[in-house]
Amino acid sequence: MYSVTVSDHIMIAHSLRGEVFGPAQRLHGATYVVQVELHRPDLDADGIVVDIGRAADALRRVLADLNYRNLDEIPAFAGRNTTTERLAREIFERLVASIRGGELGPGAAALERIRVTLHESPVASASFEASVNG
Repeated sequence: MYSVTVSDHIMIAHSLRGEVFGPAQRLHGATYVVQVELHRPDLDADGIVVDIGRAADALRRVLADLNYRNLDEIPAFAGRNTTTERLAREIFERLVASIRGGELGPGAAALERIRVTLHESPVASASFEASVNG
């Protein structure tokens, strides 16, 4: 399996419901480094997984709607804790929509899996990984 990885970052605000979250129940900010791995079994005719520039641009567009926002106010998270894990899945789903919309070019149709990792700090991260077609 081949892969290409692109990264960017976002700054968000959110709060979390439940005693398990302690002080994070209050509104607070976070900066995430977002890393996306795009996987496919074979390279395309040009010898690449997907155009890295297009992948980076697509990630930037997906993150633009989340950057400098209070995640508690975004409809996709209504009634749900805006955990790092849920945010990783939301970014995954938005990237899949970008692929299906042709934003990563025709070669992206052969992508099989995407893994989205959000790094909360140098020592903590959370990921979501799934099939593009599943």
